[in-house]
Amino acid sequence: MKLIADTSTLISPAEGKAMGIEIIPICVSIDGTTYQDYAQITGEQFLQYIEEGSIPSSSQPAIGDYLDILESGDEEMLFLTVGDGLSGAYQTAMSARNMVNNPERIHIVNSKTLAGPMRYLAQKAVMLREQGLSAGAIAVALESSIESSVSFVIPEDFQFLKRSGRVTNMTARIGGILKLLPILTQTKDKTRITPVSVRRGWNAAVDVILQRLEELHIGANHLVTVCHAGTPEKAETIAAQVAERFPVSEIEVLPLSPALMTHGGPGCIVIQAILK
Repeated sequence: MKLIADTSTLISPAEGKAMGIEIIPICVSIDGTTYQDYAQITGEQFLQYIEEGSIPSSSQPAIGDYLDILESGDEEMLFLTVGDGLSGAYQTAMSARNMVNNPERIHIVNSKTLAGPMRYLAQKAVMLREQGLSAGAIAVALESSIESSVSFVIPEDFQFLKRSGRVTNMTARIGGILKLLPILTQTKDKTRITPVSVRRGWNAAVDVILQRLEELHIGANHLVTVCHAGTPEKAETIAAQVAERFPVSEIEVLPLSPALMTHGGPGCIVIQAILK
């Protein structure tokens, strides 16, 4: 049985090969050149381009790429995609599935998330396959974790957000002067990103998220991930704050992939939790 996902899992194609899961690279376009996530560009190289003033964009693989994989064999397959609404990958995968022979053997799973929780779902799928579960049984087993996931994003660079068109010039100017940090989260149906609050300074912004995690009863059976765009020390500090506040089973600090950095920008922090 074949497991498939993409680099939104923060798993490189090489790492995926070692795990026994096929990882499809998302593409990043910078100054007219397209690079495959991890395979052709590193996080450090990506951040260097941003520092030099480049404005990147990301794109999901084309439906033809999905078809090539889904038609590559007759075995059962489980395809874990980025959350529907956060990307068009789920709908593209479903369209590709409907174009192949014996589509019933292919299970497309909407992760409803990305980054840390999606990485965990991929790892859980590998573990369940090793236990002998079918693709259909794995899809069902992932559901409770999928529904439990929560994500919070703190973008730092207002100038990056301005250049990429995500905020107006006035908002970027005011935000930069006052050193404001927007806090974003997923909507209840997990299909969109929406503002939660704006705070001045990292401690105040992180405290808003910790309060939200308390309200969601994050505890001993959860994994918390703190992902960062080039700021590992800040991520480690935040992870320590989480550890002081919550008796979670595990906390991971992870660098974001180049493609995911295109959305939050350099310096952004993503704090996520998922039920194990």
